[in-house]
Amino acid sequence: MGLNLGGKVVLITGAAMGIGRETALAFAKEGANLALLDIDEKELANTKAVVAKTGVKVSTVVADLSTDKRASQGVRNSLSAFGGDIDVLVNNVVSGAIRTFDELSDDDWSTTFNLNFMSYVRACRAVLPRMRMKGGAIINNASDLARQPEPLSIDYSVSKSAILALTKGLARAEAPKIRVNASSASRGASWQAGGGSSQRHRLPGVRSGEFCHLECLGCGRRQYSEHHLDQHHATIDHDGLAGHVISGS
Repeated sequence: MGLNLGGKVVLITGAAMGIGRETALAFAKEGANLALLDIDEKELANTKAVVAKTGVKVSTVVADLSTDKRASQGVRNSLSAFGGDIDVLVNNVVSGAIRTFDELSDDDWSTTFNLNFMSYVRACRAVLPRMRMKGGAIINNASDLARQPEPLSIDYSVSKSAILALTKGLARAEAPKIRVNASSASRGASWQAGGGSSQRHRLPGVRSGEFCHLECLGCGRRQYSEHHLDQHHATIDHDGLAGHVISGS
């Protein structure tokens, strides 16, 4: 697509499979170097093998983002291969289970928020000092369930709503030097078997080239864009586009 990403450093959390792996591959095809984090060592190695074929430099670190200390250490270790440099952060960690509201305990709510939301906070906290010096972009993987929750997985939906609020707040706080946006896949999403911190959504019905829409988190205005679901990172090259969520149409 010619996004001027050659040589840029992109950090992706939850990069071992699903959307995380596809995002890594999309960036690699644009010539970006990658720092990949995930708790799943085997699948993370598989992702590295796939994206390394493009010829870009790839750093992988097995990291648990459930605590601030482990998250900051994982980010620091993954970026050490690039002298600590970073241009783009993609927050993609997520975990969830199908449960009714009555089945959710306080511990369940805490666990969901600690991983699905606080991992984003921790990763942002770790990269913002560097980005404030040179600029950059942050992309938070949200979900349309944040705005239209289903009866099940309510804790997941609420955690994704928190991500939209985080995105809007950071976009206002860090503009114009740092652009912060959210990506929200809305079609064909389904749970894969397994747990952990890797991205657990897949999009079997969505093909490259299908249109997305942009919705402003502030005013709700929507417009069509030629950003594809598997290339939502393209927003980093659009000046002034911040605090928005990109959804499948």
